[in-house]
Amino acid sequence: MAVVTFVDETTTGERSAARALDIAEERLTVRALIERRVAAETAAHNARTTRGEDRKNPAHQTGLALRAFAGNGLLVLVGDRQVTDPDEEAPRAASGSTGRRTASAS
Repeated sequence: MAVVTFVDETTTGERSAARALDIAEERLTVRALIERRVAAETAAHNARTTRGEDRKNPAHQTGLALRAFAGNGLLVLVGDRQVTDPDEEAPRAASGSTGRRTASAS
């Protein structure tokens, strides 16, 4: 099993603490990686939320993330290389980490 580490960084240079995601598959596309990350974050958010109207829909959040990726509002970096094709396989041996850079500090 591989562990993919995500670090969020805004365009102003602010960085979040690293978050890890276990990946069992030998091969995984960047699209699937984004979907897993969003699903994990949405589940964590919903677990902390007591009010129904504050809960997030994982499918909707995934759609937002993939649209942001398509429009360069969400960048995926593997090592020092930006991945632009959501159907590209995410290399497991790229120092075990992937970065995400967002255009806003959300």
